[in-house]
Amino acid sequence: MKNKRFMECCCSDVAEAVEAMKGGAGRVELCKDLSCGGVTPGRSDIEATLSAVNIPVNVLIRVRGEDESNAMIESVRMCRELGVNGVVVGALRKDGSIDTEAVRRLMAEAGGLHVTFHRAFDECADPFRALEDIISLGCDRLLTAGHASYVNDGGPTLKELNEKAAGRII
Repeated sequence: MKNKRFMECCCSDVAEAVEAMKGGAGRVELCKDLSCGGVTPGRSDIEATLSAVNIPVNVLIRVRGEDESNAMIESVRMCRELGVNGVVVGALRKDGSIDTEAVRRLMAEAGGLHVTFHRAFDECADPFRALEDIISLGCDRLLTAGHASYVNDGGPTLKELNEKAAGRII
Protein backbone atom coordinates (compact mmCIF):
# COMPACT_ATOMS: atom_id res chain seq x y z
CA MET A 1 0.00 0.00 0.00
CA LYS A 2 1.32 3.42 -0.95
CA ASN A 3 1.67 6.06 1.79
CA LYS A 4 -0.98 8.76 1.61
CA ARG A 5 0.48 12.24 1.80
CA PHE A 6 -0.65 14.54 4.57
CA MET A 7 -0.73 18.28 3.99
CA GLU A 8 -0.54 20.91 6.72
CA CYS A 9 -0.77 24.55 5.68
CA CYS A 10 0.64 27.54 7.49
CA CYS A 11 -2.11 30.18 7.46
CA SER A 12 -2.20 33.74 8.74
CA ASP A 13 -5.97 34.27 8.81
CA VAL A 14 -9.32 32.52 8.67
CA ALA A 15 -9.71 32.98 4.89
CA GLU A 16 -6.40 31.21 4.25
CA ALA A 17 -7.39 28.43 6.66
CA VAL A 18 -10.69 27.88 4.82
CA GLU A 19 -8.86 27.89 1.49
CA ALA A 20 -6.35 25.36 2.83
CA MET A 21 -9.13 23.09 4.08
CA LYS A 22 -10.94 23.29 0.73
CA GLY A 23 -7.65 22.51 -1.01
CA GLY A 24 -7.18 19.29 0.92
CA ALA A 25 -5.15 20.29 3.97
CA GLY A 26 -5.50 17.89 6.87
CA ARG A 27 -4.36 20.44 9.44
CA VAL A 28 -3.72 24.17 9.71
CA GLU A 29 -0.92 25.94 11.56
CA LEU A 30 -2.31 29.37 12.42
CA CYS A 31 0.06 32.29 12.91
CA LYS A 32 0.41 36.00 12.23
CA ASP A 33 3.11 38.23 10.74
CA LEU A 34 5.02 35.67 8.71
CA SER A 35 7.43 38.40 7.54
CA CYS A 36 9.20 38.13 10.93
CA GLY A 37 8.94 34.35 11.10
CA GLY A 38 5.47 34.33 12.61
CA VAL A 39 3.95 35.24 15.95
CA THR A 40 0.95 34.04 17.94
CA PRO A 41 -2.39 35.14 16.47
CA GLY A 42 -4.95 36.89 18.64
CA ARG A 43 -7.79 35.18 20.43
CA SER A 44 -10.42 36.40 17.94
CA ASP A 45 -8.40 35.02 15.00
CA ILE A 46 -8.12 31.63 16.69
CA GLU A 47 -11.83 31.56 17.56
CA ALA A 48 -12.85 32.53 14.01
CA THR A 49 -10.61 29.88 12.49
CA LEU A 50 -11.87 27.16 14.83
CA SER A 51 -15.45 28.09 13.84
CA ALA A 52 -14.72 28.17 10.11
CA VAL A 53 -12.81 24.92 9.55
CA ASN A 54 -13.47 21.29 10.41
CA ILE A 55 -9.82 20.19 10.42
CA PRO A 56 -7.37 20.33 13.34
CA VAL A 57 -5.85 23.75 14.08
CA ASN A 58 -2.42 24.08 15.66
CA VAL A 59 -1.36 27.55 16.81
CA LEU A 60 2.12 29.03 16.68
CA ILE A 61 3.24 30.24 20.10
CA ARG A 62 5.89 32.86 19.48
CA VAL A 63 6.08 36.37 20.88
CA ARG A 64 8.50 39.21 20.51
CA GLY A 65 9.47 41.61 23.27
CA GLU A 66 10.03 41.50 26.96
CA ASP A 67 8.82 38.74 29.26
CA GLU A 68 8.43 36.32 26.36
CA SER A 69 8.30 33.25 28.61
CA ASN A 70 5.24 34.36 30.58
CA ALA A 71 3.51 35.62 27.44
CA MET A 72 4.05 32.22 25.77
CA ILE A 73 2.63 30.41 28.83
CA GLU A 74 -0.46 32.65 28.71
CA SER A 75 -0.84 32.01 24.96
CA VAL A 76 -0.64 28.25 25.45
CA ARG A 77 -3.25 28.49 28.23
CA MET A 78 -5.56 30.49 25.94
CA CYS A 79 -5.15 27.91 23.15
CA ARG A 80 -5.90 25.03 25.49
CA GLU A 81 -9.01 26.82 26.79
CA LEU A 82 -10.18 27.47 23.21
CA GLY A 83 -9.81 23.81 22.30
CA VAL A 84 -7.19 23.92 19.56
CA ASN A 85 -5.60 20.64 18.41
CA GLY A 86 -2.07 21.64 19.33
CA VAL A 87 0.54 24.30 19.82
CA VAL A 88 3.79 24.96 17.99
CA VAL A 89 6.48 26.08 20.43
CA GLY A 90 10.22 26.48 20.77
CA ALA A 91 12.85 28.08 22.94
CA LEU A 92 16.63 28.30 22.69
CA ARG A 93 19.26 29.42 25.17
CA LYS A 94 21.84 32.02 24.20
CA ASP A 95 24.36 29.24 23.51
CA GLY A 96 22.06 27.76 20.86
CA SER A 97 20.91 24.77 22.92
CA ILE A 98 17.27 23.88 23.54
CA ASP A 99 15.89 25.70 26.59
CA THR A 100 14.50 22.50 28.05
CA GLU A 101 13.09 24.19 31.16
CA ALA A 102 11.11 26.74 29.11
CA VAL A 103 9.79 24.05 26.75
CA ARG A 104 8.92 21.81 29.71
CA ARG A 105 6.84 24.66 31.19
CA LEU A 106 5.07 25.22 27.85
CA MET A 107 4.31 21.52 27.52
CA ALA A 108 2.95 21.35 31.07
CA GLU A 109 0.61 24.23 30.28
CA ALA A 110 -0.44 22.54 27.03
CA GLY A 111 -1.90 19.62 28.98
CA GLY A 112 -3.14 17.09 26.44
CA LEU A 113 -2.59 19.24 23.34
CA HIS A 114 -0.26 18.05 20.60
CA VAL A 115 3.08 19.87 20.78
CA THR A 116 5.29 20.61 17.80
CA PHE A 117 8.76 22.12 18.27
CA HIS A 118 9.05 24.92 15.70
CA ARG A 119 11.74 26.19 13.36
CA ALA A 120 13.83 27.58 16.21
CA PHE A 121 15.38 24.14 15.81
CA ASP A 122 17.03 25.33 12.58
CA GLU A 123 18.96 27.95 14.58
CA CYS A 124 20.24 25.62 17.30
CA ALA A 125 23.97 24.96 17.72
CA ASP A 126 23.88 21.14 17.52
CA PRO A 127 20.87 19.71 15.67
CA PHE A 128 21.50 16.12 16.77
CA ARG A 129 21.75 17.00 20.49
CA ALA A 130 18.69 19.25 20.04
CA LEU A 131 16.77 16.38 18.43
CA GLU A 132 17.43 14.18 21.46
CA ASP A 133 16.39 16.99 23.85
CA ILE A 134 13.14 17.57 21.93
CA ILE A 135 12.35 13.86 21.90
CA SER A 136 13.11 13.53 25.63
CA LEU A 137 10.78 16.47 26.34
CA GLY A 138 7.95 14.52 24.70
CA CYS A 139 7.19 16.77 21.73
CA ASP A 140 5.00 15.03 19.13
CA ARG A 141 6.55 16.67 16.08
CA LEU A 142 9.56 18.65 14.91
CA LEU A 143 9.20 21.35 12.27
CA THR A 144 12.52 21.78 10.47
CA ALA A 145 14.13 22.59 7.14
CA GLY A 146 17.05 20.34 8.03
CA HIS A 147 18.97 22.97 9.98
CA ALA A 148 18.91 25.21 6.90
CA SER A 149 17.09 28.37 5.89
CA TYR A 150 15.21 26.55 3.13
CA VAL A 151 14.08 22.93 3.08
CA ASN A 152 15.62 22.38 -0.37
CA ASP A 153 19.04 23.08 1.19
CA GLY A 154 18.53 20.81 4.18
CA GLY A 155 17.89 17.47 2.47
CA PRO A 156 20.98 15.57 3.67
CA THR A 157 20.51 16.75 7.26
CA LEU A 158 16.78 15.95 7.13
CA LYS A 159 17.63 12.41 6.07
CA GLU A 160 20.14 12.00 8.89
CA LEU A 161 17.76 13.52 11.48
CA ASN A 162 15.02 11.17 10.34
CA GLU A 163 17.33 8.17 10.69
CA LYS A 164 18.46 9.24 14.17
CA ALA A 165 14.85 9.93 15.25
CA ALA A 166 14.00 6.30 14.34
CA GLY A 167 10.26 6.85 14.60
CA ARG A 168 10.40 8.48 18.05
CA ILE A 169 9.01 11.79 16.74
CA ILE A 170 7.15 12.92 13.64
